[in-house]
Amino acid sequence: MSTRRTTLTTSLAIAFGAALPSTGALAAALQPAPKLAACEGPHETVLAQGKAYDARALWLNGALARWPGVKAEGSFKLYHSLTAAVDAQPGGRVSGADGVIPLEASSAALPADAAPRFKYAGDGVTLALPEAIQRKLGGLLRHQLLLVQENADGTVRDATTLQVPGALDDIYSGAERAADLGATPGKAGTSFKLWAPTAQGVSVCVFDTGSSKPKSITAMRADAKTGIWSAKLGTNLSGSYYKYVVDVVAPRAGLVRNLVTDPYSVSLTANSARSYIADLADPRLAPPGWGKDQPPANVKAQTDMSIYELHVRDFSINDLSVSAPNRGKYTAFRETGSNGMKHLAMLAKAGMTDVHLLPVYDLGSIPEQGCVAPVVHGAPDSDQQQKVISDNAQKDCYNWGYDPWHFNAPEGSYSTDASDGARRIIELREMVMALHKTGLRVGTDVVYNHTFRGGQHERSVLDRIVPGYYHRLNLKGDIEQSTCCFNTATENRMMAKLMIDSAELWTKHYHIDSFRFDLMGHQPRAAMEALQARVNKAAGRHVNLIGEGWNFGEVADGARFVQASQLSLNGSGIGTFSDRARDAVRGGGAGDSGQQMISQQGYVNGLVYDANAAAGLRPVLDLMKAADMVKVGLAGSLRSYRMQTHTGEVKELQAIAYGGNQPAGYASQPGEAVNYVENHDNQTLYDINVFKLPVSTTSADRARVQMLAAAVNAFSQGVAYYHAGMEILRSKSLDRNSFESGDWFNRLDWTYQDNYFGVGLPRAEDNGKDYALIKPLLANPALKPTPVDIAFARDTFRDLLRIRASSTLFRMRSVEDIQQRLQFLNTGPQQVATVLAARLDGAGYPDAGFKTVAYFINVDKVAQTIVAPSEAGKAYRLHPVHTAAGAGDKRAAEARFDAGSGSFTIPARTAVVFVE
Repeated sequence: MSTRRTTLTTSLAIAFGAALPSTGALAAALQPAPKLAACEGPHETVLAQGKAYDARALWLNGALARWPGVKAEGSFKLYHSLTAAVDAQPGGRVSGADGVIPLEASSAALPADAAPRFKYAGDGVTLALPEAIQRKLGGLLRHQLLLVQENADGTVRDATTLQVPGALDDIYSGAERAADLGATPGKAGTSFKLWAPTAQGVSVCVFDTGSSKPKSITAMRADAKTGIWSAKLGTNLSGSYYKYVVDVVAPRAGLVRNLVTDPYSVSLTANSARSYIADLADPRLAPPGWGKDQPPANVKAQTDMSIYELHVRDFSINDLSVSAPNRGKYTAFRETGSNGMKHLAMLAKAGMTDVHLLPVYDLGSIPEQGCVAPVVHGAPDSDQQQKVISDNAQKDCYNWGYDPWHFNAPEGSYSTDASDGARRIIELREMVMALHKTGLRVGTDVVYNHTFRGGQHERSVLDRIVPGYYHRLNLKGDIEQSTCCFNTATENRMMAKLMIDSAELWTKHYHIDSFRFDLMGHQPRAAMEALQARVNKAAGRHVNLIGEGWNFGEVADGARFVQASQLSLNGSGIGTFSDRARDAVRGGGAGDSGQQMISQQGYVNGLVYDANAAAGLRPVLDLMKAADMVKVGLAGSLRSYRMQTHTGEVKELQAIAYGGNQPAGYASQPGEAVNYVENHDNQTLYDINVFKLPVSTTSADRARVQMLAAAVNAFSQGVAYYHAGMEILRSKSLDRNSFESGDWFNRLDWTYQDNYFGVGLPRAEDNGKDYALIKPLLANPALKPTPVDIAFARDTFRDLLRIRASSTLFRMRSVEDIQQRLQFLNTGPQQVATVLAARLDGAGYPDAGFKTVAYFINVDKVAQTIVAPSEAGKAYRLHPVHTAAGAGDKRAAEARFDAGSGSFTIPARTAVVFVE
């Protein structure tokens, strides 16, 4: 029998019913089984070069395909080849196929589950597999599959490959229930399981260490029902390392042999070169006391959360009170006597409940060994600093970490020994324990919406195991990149499973108390609710979930599924960041550049009442509108909360317009709104105020303005969220996007002497277009705060935390509570537009602490008096925090209440709370 005939027979055997466990042997008939040398091979070996085609058709399930934009004309055939040899050029005839399957156009209605999932694809021809083939599609999907539209004479009119998620989710739905993907060591041996349903062969390589020669290679076998390949070795391999060799058809490369790490890796060696074998329940990986570690019991409801967003390296790399080997590492948090840990302890004592760490999973862009810390210096407005940083960006030790490589493994650059897979596990746990002992719960930022790389790139994992499945594709078959990187498709069963399994792992094995989801609106609400249930079960208590609910990109407005976005999550209990008050407080929008950054002032930095040179004359009406939007935030952005607006009308917040076409109120319950005025993204508040405040504003007043914004956050219903360093006037030298700006532009000073304003022009890549505006500001020494200003902000911020912590009235539990107990004063067309004022009724409310609370935020440069007749005759006094000997803002003690008239006099640029 000829080689060609053997190939065709083998192909048809798979397509029409060969048992899956023999697939490895079938592949070996064409390609020799990988030898031990393959374990040291390149990340990709092309076994058979194939033609590159777009993927413009989609499998809807295991029986139907849709080719958008194509009419039911001519004939449609599905050609297949184990060696990716099919060639279909328009006008010619198909060659190189091992077999062909005719398809019939179908006019039947789509199945109920497929119709909404693939509605984004639009109209086109729907094609049905012959019934006899449908049961065999799983085997067929291991081939190159090319869908061809042919003319009557058999020549090619058009050709495309097919996107596979719809078929794989239908055929291998049972894989969702697998609880042991990855490497599982135990007394009886070590098992390896990898979901790779389209692979022609999979083997596992084992290494004694992260750098040693391979010890063994073992062929794995596939399960026909799940598409999971497995192997079991007879010894406990804990502490060893492994990789997979996967033979698979990559649509635009051909038949390839990929040497790849495990998507379910629990740890790795340096630079993610090999996956680490470990049982995370192994006592050898637990630091002393780990089994008794518990979070502080300071959050009884989601609204109790006051969150401090912190980057692991930022925390200690600049802290000389930390021993040199621990700076920038997980282990810095163990040094309780350091300046940084003392600062966190003081925040916790004042009322901060949570630290949210920027990503700590395995990152794709930081060299874990040999990274450099460039020497930087220059004048305040020099471009030399950013040039050095940019020149070293690919080899320095810094990145925010929104570049996931392995979701389940700790990042190695934060470990004292990245080459040791155990060390990073232990040290991350030590960090969590240290924060818990300090009185702070631990959350982490997770980025399941994209990966660092995709396709056949060396640092791509998912696509090199199941090509075309884990990432969201456009209608050409290219990976969508609206999130900046390679968007994942959590609407697909096994990508959702990976996300949910990962969150469970962090909850169970690292005692993570809460999660912040990056660009959560790119994920389905259903997947997030399933994740919530899983992590709650793993923790034995409620795990708090918050995230970015922005609505944009290819999933916008529910194009592919019901999103986990601001307007779609109400009622879920999952929190989303509210941009309503943020924009009103800061002024303008997050994407502003050029003169807009200066002219678009906000509520706290001078809109109308303290116009800068570029702002021009603005009507008081603009300030009143901004005040209304700040009140939206103070009321928790609740849909049904009713308040009087600047026009005198009483409206539900959902009836107030935000951004032109969105409702200002979007949450059903206060825990669904996360209030913030600064985070790692965009300019710090101090820096945006440099642009917006008049240049003549004193450094002392700049500190006051910063604390007015902090007061808005502290007094708002919902979750309070703060960026690390906000309380010490943190500057990034006007950098709008410091994700890759190195330690220099991201420093924190726990000695409170410097905020690092004016340390050079920020990176040209994101800021260069505005250098003409930035340069004179950085050169102006009057814009830099003094240590006295920094200390004022630090102490005033702690007081705001104490005030929020003193009463549940600032963090009420339900929309009914807020509607009943929060009443805004100073509203309507006759209001004093520079003063926010509200009354909180504490009668009978658990842990209210006071009968009544009244708060005021006067953003004006002069004192203002608010007359509230409803408060006349009450016994208000200043909140005890204001009158304490160590109060941060002495000016607050000058505020007065006149019981006879019900009038409150509030000093300039001061936040004041009265209680009775």
